[in-house]
Amino acid sequence: MNNILENYSKNYSEQIKKRRFWNIFIVLGLFIAILISSSIIDFNVTRIASGIPRLGDYIAKILPNLDTNLLFANSQIEGSVPYWYFNFKKYIILLYETFNMAVLSTLFGFVFALLLSFFSAKNITPNVFSFYFVKRFLEFLRGVPEIIFAILFVWALGVGPLAGIIAMTIHTTGALGKLFSEVHENADLKSCEAIRSSGGGWTPQMRYGILPQVLPNIISYALLRFEINIRASTVIGFVGAGGIGQELYLVINFNYYEEVSAIILLIILTVITIDITSGALRQRIIEGVHD
Repeated sequence: MNNILENYSKNYSEQIKKRRFWNIFIVLGLFIAILISSSIIDFNVTRIASGIPRLGDYIAKILPNLDTNLLFANSQIEGSVPYWYFNFKKYIILLYETFNMAVLSTLFGFVFALLLSFFSAKNITPNVFSFYFVKRFLEFLRGVPEIIFAILFVWALGVGPLAGIIAMTIHTTGALGKLFSEVHENADLKSCEAIRSSGGGWTPQMRYGILPQVLPNIISYALLRFEINIRASTVIGFVGAGGIGQELYLVINFNYYEEVSAIILLIILTVITIDITSGALRQRIIEGVHD
């Protein structure tokens, strides 16, 4: 009995030593990696410390000079909210354009991703060739950032929302295609087997066997992607792909400070509103599935 306890204690001590060794090795490895990456990206604490006050100065510049006694005066009086938002109608039109870009790119991406996802799911793909080809194709689509596609299509099609819609549609197809295929791979195949035994082909199996099971999940993922596309449509506007981002880029370049803050505030409020609404819809869908 004593020998067993001694052996157990000895093995336990050796395991502790090995674990400590590997913990130290991992910590040292991370430390060395941080040092190497810091030298590559020119990480400098002094530079960051001196840059933070400049960031504060810029924020102070873009804040509007509002007068509490004149907040709701007309747009001709400096210090009022209407004076700050003298281009409000233009901003709303551009926000609507941004919203449409996100809606259309999400819708088109959803359709393309859903069609391709049936071929990239290992358990339901019609053949091995289509599985590997479509899977690699989707990896390429989501591997290239939207802004790269946007730059290419702005160069090819010119400045405007069309380039942005195509760019986001491509990336959305790749991102949703991966998520949808993973959902398909977790689906129960018993209904497909029943359809196949009654003489149904691959398409009816997908339509009546898989799709009803996965529809709540893929709608939830599509709404989540719509939130992402709202933010992405703002960013790609900086390269001329339309929307409110293009206007924000212009006012930043021309140092129209108060207009910068006006547009940023509208973007933040729009994104928050859409996130809350989309989140509530996704929660209701999830609760409906569990019920």
